[in-house]
Amino acid sequence: MLHGVDVSSYNSSFSTKGLDFVFVKATEGRSYVNPHQSAQAARAREAGCVVGFYHFLWPGHITAQAEYFVEKCASVHGDLLAVDWESTGAGTHASNAQKDQFLREVKKLRPTHRVMLYCNRDFWLNHDTTSYAADGLWIADYVTAGHPRIKAKWRIHQYTDSPLDKDVAAFASRAELKKWAHPA
Repeated sequence: MLHGVDVSSYNSSFSTKGLDFVFVKATEGRSYVNPHQSAQAARAREAGCVVGFYHFLWPGHITAQAEYFVEKCASVHGDLLAVDWESTGAGTHASNAQKDQFLREVKKLRPTHRVMLYCNRDFWLNHDTTSYAADGLWIADYVTAGHPRIKAKWRIHQYTDSPLDKDVAAFASRAELKKWAHPA
């Protein structure tokens, strides 16, 4: 398995030692842009890591959020794109239909990118009704790395958030992940 982290503006400094991939929070809702995303992605690229960007989804205005994400995200061809589907700070969350719509909108807007769903085990088991994860599921479940407690096929597993969000990917090599990230 490959090793990676996901970072936000709170993680302005992070080590890339031993990492194969880095996901960077790009946007949230229709008004927030991570001011450090370009520098964070550059650090990961310099280390040879596969780079991904994610958007924290709010309920409502789904097409506008998808457009905002792809417009403000510092992605280049071959980067992974993901939606972070969980409860907001206000205790609300996008519906299952809105999650699916967002994934489809991003796929339509960026057809040459792999698009993924990030959610925690509770959302996958108790809120999801379609099992739609676009090109891949990135599941958060804080158990042994690579052994999330779900039956669905997953691509990335976030297994801890201490000292920062750490992940493993179900790929045999970094080259295999890079190849997967560059769909024809």
